[in-house]
Parts: sequence; structure tokens; C-alpha cells
Amino acid sequence: MNILFSRFSFLLLFLCSWTSFTFTTTEAYDALDPYGNITIKWDIMSWTGDGYVAVVTIFNFQQYRHIEAPGWQLGWSWMKKEVIWSMVGGQATEQGDCSKFKGNIPHCCKKTPAIVDLLPGTPYNQQISNCCRGGVISAWAQDPATAISSFQISVGQSGTTNTTVRAPRNITLKAPGPGYTCGPAKLVKPSRFISADKRRKTQSLLTWNITCTYSQFLARKTPTCCVSLSAFYNETIVPCPTCSCGCQNSSQAGTCVDPKIASVVPALGKNNLEPLLQCTQHMCPIRVHWHVKTSYKEYWRVKVAITNFNYNMNYSQWNLVVQHPNFDNLTQLFSFNYKPLNPYLNINDTAMLWGIKFYNDFLSQAGPVGNVQSELLFQKNPLEFTFEKGWAFPRRIYFNGDNCVMPPPDSYPWLPNASPNIATSPFVILLITFLSVLILM
Repeated sequence: MNILFSRFSFLLLFLCSWTSFTFTTTEAYDALDPYGNITIKWDIMSWTGDGYVAVVTIFNFQQYRHIEAPGWQLGWSWMKKEVIWSMVGGQATEQGDCSKFKGNIPHCCKKTPAIVDLLPGTPYNQQISNCCRGGVISAWAQDPATAISSFQISVGQSGTTNTTVRAPRNITLKAPGPGYTCGPAKLVKPSRFISADKRRKTQSLLTWNITCTYSQFLARKTPTCCVSLSAFYNETIVPCPTCSCGCQNSSQAGTCVDPKIASVVPALGKNNLEPLLQCTQHMCPIRVHWHVKTSYKEYWRVKVAITNFNYNMNYSQWNLVVQHPNFDNLTQLFSFNYKPLNPYLNINDTAMLWGIKFYNDFLSQAGPVGNVQSELLFQKNPLEFTFEKGWAFPRRIYFNGDNCVMPPPDSYPWLPNASPNIATSPFVILLITFLSVLILM
């Protein structure tokens, strides 16, 4: 009896440890953008009487994750008793206690300043290059020219040489909410700059680099989007899984509103971080619907529709990332922009889609106009093409860089002459094996 109990305990321990290892994911790593990050470059350009003047530049090297309104907020802790005398292209959110200063009053005296971008329309004498867009930064693949943001800062009481000056620590980046984890400032090779006439090169006196990586789990505890599916060959419409992004009766944030009375419910404010959702069975701010529309002799067509269920958010410069094996045969795209991402070198199965500027790059809040849609035309490859076993549907979809909840594979629309092949998870297989061994013992 003791031997049987010992074997049972061992197998149970093995089962629990195997399942916890299998279902644990590294949220900060993105397989479709493995090298994506935000790099903050702190370039000291000149020394002053009690400190230095630096240009701080935020580079968004993420392929499809951008920073939307109300924009980024950068914070840190000073190592010594530094103050910010003045700023160009940005401003501190609080001045702090500057009562010990007589005459010239610093721009910010806080030990832990928080910096934000200036708004469009700022006077030219308060601007520098790549500033003043309200903290909005594009994704690198979508628009590299606006994937950069900068401000100039004059720091005092910091030291005036490379050996006495100290890098800021405990860097935080909100974009606009939590989600980014920043490493320590590292001393790197000084940045080099080319003059406007391209005839002279200069360099910074000292340069620090800070790297920040994104985690969807840190940004929010629940997903932000889900996927529904349908096809012309099956009347079944597969909805988003129930409670994909939370449930109506849960204690989580996100009180929902019946669409019949939504017009008389005041919103909390444009681009508010707290969602005000339309009541749905999935409770997601965004739903992406993939419909296999038509099959021709040599082509097949898909319709993609994105619907906004959040009354408190307008999505500007939105983007969609779709992983599907037939993107190598994409022939034509209607009313969306397209760019292949190729995260796996020569395998072209991942596409980035986004709206056309001034036409459909703005996804309005929930309501009659809170959706955008397009159609994709694919050529049939006889060696790969099939409508069987869910091949026509995407493997993965991201909206604005967040992984959307997909329906379970065994619920996909099937061909009329096919029967669904119920997928068996590794957990079920291991559980059956465990029970079989237990019976034998």
C-alpha cells in the first residue's frame, strides 16, 4: 500500500510540474517581433556652470506596437541633488519644492521627475526636432519618420565632467499606461551627428542607453481584443470565446453599457484609459472578424472587419498583425496598407495591416462608425491551398501589438462534407496516461 501511495505521489508531482512548465509563457518575449524594444538615448551635448545640456531621444524599434494618445511619460530618480533648470520640446508634470532657490527658479526640483511631450502647435522657440506630437510615437514598420520623440534638458547640480556626472536610475516609461520595464542606463559609445549640409560630423560628450521592453500582462490583467470567424461554406459564425476579456458580472474594471442606451450615457473622456464597454458576451474593447468570403478558380477572398466596443477610446494609427501561411500569395489588398514582417527570415506568413491616412487610419469609439474593414485577395497555391481543417483561418492576430484571443481550433467552421476533428491537448493525453498507469498498478 505504501509503495502504491509513493508511486501515486510521484506521478501526481510529475503531472503538476509538467503542466505548470508547459502553460507558463514569457509574456515579455514576442515571437513575431523578437528584437522589438524602446531605446532611450541620453546624449550630453555640452557642459554648463553647474551641470550639462542633454538631448533625450526615445526610439520605438517595435515593428507594430506604437504609443497612442495621451502619449508617453518618462520618469527617473536622480542620483545626487540634480535639478532641471529648463527644457525644450518637453516639460515636467510637476515643479516640486524649489523654495531654496533665489532669483532663477528651476523648471523642476523633484527627486523623481516625470516628463511628457509638448502638444502640437507649441511655439517654435520651445521646440526641437522630433518633439511636440503629444507623446504619440508610431510603430517602426508603420512610419519610421515619426517613430522617434525627443526633448532637450538642462540639468544643474550634477557635476561638469565625465567622471563626476551620474546617470539617472529607476527609469520608468508609461506609454500611456504601464507595460514597459526599463533596464539601467548603460554607458555606450558617444552618438555621432551629421550637419544639415552633410559636410561636418559632431558627437556627444557622453551617451547613456536605456532599453525598455513591453509585457502585455504588465500592461493589463485581461486581453484587449478577440477574434471571431465565419466562412461562406458554413452557416456557423464562430464568436469570440465567452469572457475573452472579462465577464459582465465580474468585479473587474470595465462596466458595460447596453447599446440601446449608450447615446445617453456620458463618456469619461476621449482616450480615457478606463474602458466603457458595450455589453457583449466577450467583453473586449476590440473584435476582429475574419470571414472567408469567396472561392474562385485560382483565387480566394477574405473580408476583415475591426469593431471598437469601447465608448472611451478612439484608436488613431491602429494596426493589425496577422499570421497566415498564404500571405506569400497575397495578390491584392483593398483599403488597407500592407507590409510583410518575415519574423522567420524567408518565411512570409506574417503581415502587418493598417489604415490609409485620412481615410480609415482612425478607428472611432463604439457606435455606428466604430469599425473599419477591408478585403484581401489570395492566389491559390495547389501545393498548399485547402479549406480543410481550419487552414483558411489565421493562426494568430494582434491589434496594436496585443495578442488577441482566438476561438478554440475545434470550433472553426468546417466544410459541409467534413467532420470536426476534436483537438486533444497534451494535458488530456498525459492525464489519460496517468490514469492508465494507476489502473495497472
